[in-house]
Amino acid sequence: MKWTDSREIAIALCDKFPDTDPNTLRFTDLRDWVLALDGFDDDPAHCGEKILEAIQLNWMDEAE
Repeated sequence: MKWTDSREIAIALCDKFPDTDPNTLRFTDLRDWVLALDGFDDDPAHCGEKILEAIQLNWMDEAE
């Protein structure tokens, strides 16, 4: 997975942290969790606020 795979990342996070409300998650924690996902292989420096926001929005959609 790469940073641009926001939907795939969101699904993986939803599966790994089913009891977590993505609305309450800080971007610093979200970034760390994404970096720790199995199958994630991208440069940490390529992450920005817009990417994290896209992941969070996709995660909220998946959690519904």
